[in-house]
Amino acid sequence: MHYGLEMPNAGVCDARTLGDLAALAEAAGWDGIFLEDYIIHWAARDVPTYDPWVALAAMALRTERIRIGTTVTPLSRRRPWKVARETVTLDHLSGGRMTLGVGLGDGGEPSFAGVGEVTDLSQRAGMVNEAIDIIVGLWSGQPFSYDGKHYQVRDVTFQPTPVQTPRIPIWVGGGWPHPGLLRRAARCDGICPYKHPNGGPWQDLTPDDIRELKAAIEGLRAPEMPFDIAIGGRERAADWDKEREHIWSLAEAGATWWMEGIPPGTLDELRTQIERGPLRID
Repeated sequence: MHYGLEMPNAGVCDARTLGDLAALAEAAGWDGIFLEDYIIHWAARDVPTYDPWVALAAMALRTERIRIGTTVTPLSRRRPWKVARETVTLDHLSGGRMTLGVGLGDGGEPSFAGVGEVTDLSQRAGMVNEAIDIIVGLWSGQPFSYDGKHYQVRDVTFQPTPVQTPRIPIWVGGGWPHPGLLRRAARCDGICPYKHPNGGPWQDLTPDDIRELKAAIEGLRAPEMPFDIAIGGRERAADWDKEREHIWSLAEAGATWWMEGIPPGTLDELRTQIERGPLRID
């Protein structure tokens, strides 16, 4: 099991501070630190919000081992060729430690509805599917063309290629157990699902959920290909022993990452939550 932090790109978390916090996370023994990707943060419209890509550059320069990335980038409001260029640049800057988390995003939030982005769920899903194809194609470093419903590319070659081979890992986020999430994730390198049944409150995925998810993914792709299942995404529970038992049960079922969410707070609060380190089960 690997242990990741999911950090806000808002509040006190400007690029310089996130660089400092990434260095602190590396020293505290975390395996990854990942950023939200909001234009206007979900916590409140007046919360200061910072660009995650600029922050990831600062984080890459302040660290040597820890994996960095987004969980997740709503691809329908990002140009896929721009994302391909940004991620390759970050992969080189970090020495091959970049992970790209992608998803549909929430069409009702201000980062979509407030600025005229596409809000229709079906259209956003189609845009994300095409964007993944384009990003992977451009990462190849070979002449690439694409004729989709939403995007067209005409004989474009991107250099350099990523440091990581065969490519930068792509994790797909979304609501479990939506079939579109599974199909999209099976084309990629990992999944970071969440569970909000019928739009209700957040729920942890159970070991049975993980076993079902793992079997479904393996039915859609070659089982020998590496695939990450990143679970969690919430704040740490008060009972650490019980939390470790839960993490252990998920690892036994096939999860590969436990993701601990840290909401916007004061700098002291953020540092305290990072410095305590992950709840390792090994």
